[in-house]
Amino acid sequence: MTPERRAAAAALGCVGARFRLHGREPAHGLDCVGVAAVAARAVGCAMPVPSGYRLRSGDAAGVAATIDGWLARGAEDAEGALLLARPGLGQLHLAIGVAGGTVHADAGLGRVVMRPGAPPWPVLAAWRFGAERAGEGES
Repeated sequence: MTPERRAAAAALGCVGARFRLHGREPAHGLDCVGVAAVAARAVGCAMPVPSGYRLRSGDAAGVAATIDGWLARGAEDAEGALLLARPGLGQLHLAIGVAGGTVHADAGLGRVVMRPGAPPWPVLAAWRFGAERAGEGES
């Protein structure tokens, strides 16, 4: 199985987990960064996953630059892609592309869901798991 498919399968395995801000383990709850962390671990990605972060800053360039240091850019419609989206003004969100849709932590629904079809928000950038940059961008 390709790294991209492993990442997608890991994200799909999170569907139904409860939403929990700063959550990193499916058994205890996940937020959008937690879903990305589960996908990253499934492919052995060494990308550090922050525990105290603020995606509500709206600093898409800063978030993208951080992820660019660890993963190569990819197509937003690719299975297993890590997506950075803007669901609202000053708000950023991470999701994982899967066959037929997107997996993300939905705070409003209180759980991780698979949303069929294209993401409902503007996608600002996409990256490929399995295309690590071996620690480039470490500070």
